[in-house]
Amino acid sequence: MKLAYILFNDITLLDFIGIYDPVSRLKSMKFIPDLEWDLCSFEEGVRDSFGLEIKTDKIRNDLSEYDAIIIPGGLGTRKLQFDQEFISWLKTAKDVPLKISICTGSLLLGACGFLKGRKATTNFQEYEALKKYCDNVLEVRIVDDNDIITAGAVSASIDLGLYLCKKWSGGEAQDQIRKRMDYHG
Repeated sequence: MKLAYILFNDITLLDFIGIYDPVSRLKSMKFIPDLEWDLCSFEEGVRDSFGLEIKTDKIRNDLSEYDAIIIPGGLGTRKLQFDQEFISWLKTAKDVPLKISICTGSLLLGACGFLKGRKATTNFQEYEALKKYCDNVLEVRIVDDNDIITAGAVSASIDLGLYLCKKWSGGEAQDQIRKRMDYHG
């Protein structure tokens, strides 16, 4: 299984790290030993809103080669949803079997047209913004709509990471990873 984490300027790092930590343990704890991932971006020099820089693996790469894309949220999504070059790049993932977002990352999925006729969620402060892209905005923590999975606000990223551990490797994997993280959510 090969994942693409989509990173961008003004990302909320907990959105990324909250899902990255439990999912990466699927590999390190040998539940999915062949799990791979790339940190993908549209431009070099990805920084969060406080200036912390993240080095990415791939820049403007074709996203169609992945089994799943994972899009965190952050203030950068508010601008990027209207950036046609960025959205065109994300649309290279149209045939990717699973599209996942955390927080306002769902605005980017929506801007690509991936949420038409779907159920999704986002940060509680952005439910109205998501309605222009999505037929059914749910005010819940995680929405699994087959090949689209969205999670709510920032701390939901950890819950989503553990949810994916269960989805991909079963309840025992989820429980062992949760215990290793000492997560009581």
